[in-house]
Amino acid sequence: MSSCERLLLKLPEKVGDQKGVDDAKNGQYSGVLVNQVKILEDADFLYIKNLFENNDDWACVYDKKTTKVWTRNVPTSDFCMIKANCHMPDVSASVAYDVLHDPLYRPKWDHYMLNAEEVGLINPNNDICYYAVGGMPPFRSRDFVMQRSWLDTGHEKFICSHSVCHEKYPPVKGYVRGVVFFTAYLIREADVGCHLMYATHSDPKGKLPAWLINRLTRVIGPRMLKKLHKACLKYPAWKASNQPTWKPWIYPEQQASSVRINLSDCQPRNYEQELIDESSVDAKDVNDDDVL
Repeated sequence: MSSCERLLLKLPEKVGDQKGVDDAKNGQYSGVLVNQVKILEDADFLYIKNLFENNDDWACVYDKKTTKVWTRNVPTSDFCMIKANCHMPDVSASVAYDVLHDPLYRPKWDHYMLNAEEVGLINPNNDICYYAVGGMPPFRSRDFVMQRSWLDTGHEKFICSHSVCHEKYPPVKGYVRGVVFFTAYLIREADVGCHLMYATHSDPKGKLPAWLINRLTRVIGPRMLKKLHKACLKYPAWKASNQPTWKPWIYPEQQASSVRINLSDCQPRNYEQELIDESSVDAKDVNDDDVL
């Protein structure tokens, strides 16, 4: 297809946990599959921990002060996997976890976000959400439909997401529907403050210039982590004046008004959308400060 690209193809065959771990060694994790709603299991959280603790086959592309960023090629994808580790000595793990969850606070620090909606709740630790993100001009904005999963074990806190379908949220005009293969945050208590770790493998779809990944990993990513750190420092005072007891990601009883997901609405779908060619955009024509 010259003017269209096929998006979110049929559900891949399910594979076992060990196969998923083996695939992960080559940059691809098959324990969580695009288009498949899944309640994460112990093996999935173990994979996430190993992902952050093992740097074999990863290339460090940024190492300054308290932040490191790595990339790893994925043979089956045009886009590499990215992970980062940021030590925040003046932020507790619980505050960082709340900041990443709190939808009321997110517009204060996530300047990429154009729209975010909770589609519905699967169970107390899983939901489906819609997220629209603005691109750096002149890049087209992207949007995503994702299942989010979270787990708080005390010392460690996880937030994970991957792309799924929902019949009420097909691709819409004005956005390129992207695919998140797997994204994870791991927030771990440290002797002083916390470590916030982030990993993602996604496909924003369309045709993008080769230089963009370098810009994302070496400039935009570290800036976003710095912005998130500042947001964490301001959150306790902000939350004290903005529904301080409302934290449904911690207190399931506060989820009573949430719409419940009907899994029949989440069947895999094939979409076709216009193939947006942005590969000719020159790096000098993009101003990072437009969004940061």
